[in-house]
Amino acid sequence: MSFLKSFPPPGSADGLRQQQSDTEAVLNGKGLGTGTLYIAESRLSWLDGSGLGFSLEYPTISLHAVSRDLNAYPREHLYVMVNAQFEEESKESVADEEEEDSDDDVEPIAEFRFVPNDKSALEAMFTAMCECQALHPDPEDEDSDDYDGEEYDVEAHEQGQGDIPTFYTYEEGLSHLTAEGQATLERLEGMLSHSVSSQYNMAGVRTEDSIRDYEDSAHNCRRELGASSTVE
Repeated sequence: MSFLKSFPPPGSADGLRQQQSDTEAVLNGKGLGTGTLYIAESRLSWLDGSGLGFSLEYPTISLHAVSRDLNAYPREHLYVMVNAQFEEESKESVADEEEEDSDDDVEPIAEFRFVPNDKSALEAMFTAMCECQALHPDPEDEDSDDYDGEEYDVEAHEQGQGDIPTFYTYEEGLSHLTAEGQATLERLEGMLSHSVSSQYNMAGVRTEDSIRDYEDSAHNCRRELGASSTVE
């Protein structure tokens, strides 16, 4: 396959964590041969006996796991999913891509299986993969941690500075609701009354205790709704 290249194996300078010989590499169901898997901090690499192989950059690896399901594959292995395309495209595949414009937005996915001759090494291989992958966090995940909202400064509040959150009782909350808010509250109360009524009306039998419990529950829920409604 055209993506197989000749390059020196990763070493200590690359942060080599795990070197597993006698490991078969399989790409999308096609065997690439038996060679050595190098799990380094910089990249994941595999080289066959002739010195040809490939490297995978950790940011392109979307999933890795130890697979022991013999129905999915006849041997236990390290499964790696990569958001990239490696196989040499045939003329037929190129023609299909030109006809199907809708597939242009679909991100390519390649499935690698690394099958060591010694399956007891799978746990060490997986652990090394986890440690190295953690050194290459997804930039999108880091961006999602940013918070643009305002934070409540407890220290400033204790010193008498900053804004203090406003809380209302049920009656005070109702007086601050807009007409739209009051209509929404009434609609929610109606839905709640119907729901609570259904809980205490079983097989057409309603006892005095169930009626009293229903009325107390509905009253308490209406107070909670009024206190938690958004004040505009």
